[in-house]
Amino acid sequence: MIDKKDRMEIATFQKPKKGNYHSGDSYFYVETDDGFLCALADGLGSGEVAKNSADTVIDVIKNSYTKPLDELVHLANEALFGHHLRGCVLGILRVDYREQFYSYVSVGNISVIAVDHHGKKRRNIPVPGYLSGVKKPVKVHYGELQNGSVFFMFSDGVNERKLTKEFYSHQTMDLTIQWFTLQQEQYMDDDTTLIAMKYNE
Repeated sequence: MIDKKDRMEIATFQKPKKGNYHSGDSYFYVETDDGFLCALADGLGSGEVAKNSADTVIDVIKNSYTKPLDELVHLANEALFGHHLRGCVLGILRVDYREQFYSYVSVGNISVIAVDHHGKKRRNIPVPGYLSGVKKPVKVHYGELQNGSVFFMFSDGVNERKLTKEFYSHQTMDLTIQWFTLQQEQYMDDDTTLIAMKYNE
């Protein structure tokens, strides 16, 4: 799916694990006058049980997306406590249009990759583990926003080792998703979500 906002072009791909109707991944993004935020959650396991955990976390972020990233992670973590939900991994990206920087945080194996207009990649180092209601340390990473910056966020259903230089070099998000769909489908053995985002000043 392709979605063109005022300053962000977003392309998404999502497919449940083979044999499941529901994907255990859930995502949300929003653009305001000041910036853009995208979050991706992956519930432990697969199917409807995993989806319930991921949806719970994303609902928290939808209702509180203006808060700082570390606070969003803590709120999401608290929402999983004592509700008979499985754990969840989470990645959040924020782009600040006014101050011209981006920030991101990741807990568990949600990958967040930033590529500047020169093609230089910056990959996140996530906090290990997952959200389950137990308090976890959170580290927010920052980078300079440039016109043409591209961001990728994906769950562990994406085989990152199969993502080639060609994948990262596409100038339009729809071509990026087309390449991924054609080249990656044979490697998918889990719930899979890929979100590609390009900033246009």
